[in-house]
Amino acid sequence: MKILKKHDVHVTFFMTGGWVESYPDDVKAILAAGHDLGNHSENHKNMSQLSNEEKEQELMKVHEKVKSLTGYEMFLFRPPYGDYDNAVVQTAEKCGYYTIQWDVDSLDWKDYGVDSIIKTVCEHKHLGNGSIILCHNGAKYTAEALDTMLTRLKEQGYQVVPVSELIYRENYHMNHEGRQIPN
Repeated sequence: MKILKKHDVHVTFFMTGGWVESYPDDVKAILAAGHDLGNHSENHKNMSQLSNEEKEQELMKVHEKVKSLTGYEMFLFRPPYGDYDNAVVQTAEKCGYYTIQWDVDSLDWKDYGVDSIIKTVCEHKHLGNGSIILCHNGAKYTAEALDTMLTRLKEQGYQVVPVSELIYRENYHMNHEGRQIPN
């Protein structure tokens, strides 16, 4: 949070139910600092393998936790493991969510180290205007890599913004890569 503030950057944090329960003060602080809160499901399951009713429960349980805690109505959903199909997207839409996907994975969750995260993001073949960069707040080296990564992205001409500022909200479809395409 201190590094994001130092760079005057706002991002999107995707919440699981367990994380909201374990770190309620952090959830409030993230929102108070001007960041987006997004839904990452209640239990971090493969959403495409669930019934539509189970999908809806996975979305709405964490939604209600965040709403009760902060008053914030989340509207962005990032499926765990990037696992989605048409039914996942349609169920999320029914629940008032835009389903998003990333195109630049920092691979921070593999714990390869600080330099690996920076290089993976800043030299990624998909990095471009509108890219969504996946990082994990609980990964071992992410916080340490963040300052340099944000500096390099700025030097490359990029501005980091929350996902809510990137997405189309109407007249779009998603392609096989999870990218929104305007109709």
